[in-house]
Amino acid sequence: MAINYTWEVSTVDTYPTLDGNADVVYNVHWRLNAEDDANQDADGYNWTATSYGTQSVDTSDLSSFTAFADLTSSDVQSWVEAAMGSDAVTALKAGLDAQIALKITPTSVTKTIG
Repeated sequence: MAINYTWEVSTVDTYPTLDGNADVVYNVHWRLNAEDDANQDADGYNWTATSYGTQSVDTSDLSSFTAFADLTSSDVQSWVEAAMGSDAVTALKAGLDAQIALKITPTSVTKTIG
């Protein structure tokens, strides 16, 4: 499998002001998408899986504060990954890999009678 991962981190919770800074991000609503570009379903679409959640980010040191208008998705993604830790990110990706593997080769199938 060649699985590609993409983060969506476009929704955040902010403090209106904190330590003289406006719109300080303290919580990120994230989604991690996985897409297997080597395997397709019966309709020709790549297999996908998604995980989502929220991650609080540390606001105790705002010495390198970035104004909200200047934030990029890349900035916020790096905060999320740092707050989660590399082991948790690796575990999330492994879980998405397992979901895709089960879609490709299911261990059970639901059927209707009649």
